[in-house]
Amino acid sequence: MKPILSVVLLMLSSVSLLAQKETFDLATYTIPNGWKKTSNTNNVVGYTISNNQKGTYCQIGIYASTNSKGSLDADFESEWQELVVKTYKPTSKPELLPKSSENGWEVQGGVAPFEYNGARSAVMLVTASNQLKCMSVVILTNTEDYQAEIEKFLESVDLKKTETTSQPVNSANNSQPTGNSTAIKSAFAFTTTNFDNGWTSTVQEDWVHVLKGEVQVLIHYPTSNIDLSSMDYKTISNNAWNTLVAPRYSNLNNFVLLSGTSDYEKPHFIAADVTDNVTGKKVYVALFKKGNSGWIEFITSDKNSFVREFGLDISKVDYYNTESAVWDPLRKMTDYNKFAVGAADLEGKWTSNFAGMTQYVNMYTGADAGASSHSSTESFHFKGNTYHWELTSASGMVGNLKFQGAKSDGRQSLPNNWQIHFSDLEGKPKTYNAFFSCVKGARILWLEDSAYATGYTGYGKNN
Repeated sequence: MKPILSVVLLMLSSVSLLAQKETFDLATYTIPNGWKKTSNTNNVVGYTISNNQKGTYCQIGIYASTNSKGSLDADFESEWQELVVKTYKPTSKPELLPKSSENGWEVQGGVAPFEYNGARSAVMLVTASNQLKCMSVVILTNTEDYQAEIEKFLESVDLKKTETTSQPVNSANNSQPTGNSTAIKSAFAFTTTNFDNGWTSTVQEDWVHVLKGEVQVLIHYPTSNIDLSSMDYKTISNNAWNTLVAPRYSNLNNFVLLSGTSDYEKPHFIAADVTDNVTGKKVYVALFKKGNSGWIEFITSDKNSFVREFGLDISKVDYYNTESAVWDPLRKMTDYNKFAVGAADLEGKWTSNFAGMTQYVNMYTGADAGASSHSSTESFHFKGNTYHWELTSASGMVGNLKFQGAKSDGRQSLPNNWQIHFSDLEGKPKTYNAFFSCVKGARILWLEDSAYATGYTGYGKNN
């Protein structure tokens, strides 16, 4: 079953809204030669192909558009229940793919196994929504044989752009309200990530918005607006709260500011019951930072909801005895600033720099015994499906540094949206795990050699 699911996922990753051929409802498309039309009603048009000798088949059903339920997530869930669960009764929840968007439509796909005539098959649902209308395609198969045909069909699908009406903006307060999980417009392919554990991340202007049920987390982008000039722990915490949180809320009650702990990396934690200025809802808000986590804001309906989700009751934190691990559920939320990579996103030059120095002294006299240093610069210059890679480094005792370097040219491809394959790095092909994280107005590309998994290296784009 795994090969079938892998093929279906690859097919889904090839979805694009391009050509104009046959028309049904809001969609135009091309069906591959040899496929037979099995149904053509006002609600659905179907096509099929099979091989009786092999016992293989593939079916496509294109369903008429319906009124949107207001969001892509709601539309996909409704279509999954109506078009997939009721008819095919899949044996698991859908494995979701990163969302995409084109021509005013957002697209979500999902795949799951099901039983058909005593054998296992896979069902895939592709739903497109523009918040006014939604339209879906259901694909069934038990083989890899028709992969090329399915890819061609998906690439040919084009949905008509429908008119949308914009809502007036409240000029008195245009800040984002609690619950706003709409991604900003971006030149990057992916602005939303659906994680397996139920969290969903979306890219927004000043933070990454992370949502699961009614629990929200804002991963704030680094900013110079927070006054860090004070060496006082509490002053820095207050500066962060007043800059990042306070302007969006009112009616502050039960304010708590952590005095600090005995940790080497002292955590900042500030929390209160407040009212959202835009929605008027009462919420519990906590602001947290530890080490290099950055400032993370947690928004729940009340304190008890926060404790249930993250296992931390600030009233029970002991300055001397609280273990550092108690903060891990909060700190790990930084991992949700993670977005898939599209081929066009790589265009340009991405660079990573590192420098470090070790000073030595004589343990008996305290006299200076010299210093060693290491610095390196690594870059990838992507152009189309080709790249130029270069690494330069200098290391050794100061005054006697040794310089080294390596470079190569080749072709890159994306096995999936979380990996990049390079045809030649240091004389051999390599596949790197890859993802983007967001900062305000830009992204950082993170790469890790999948063969060694020694940790990710971050690369910034040279404008």
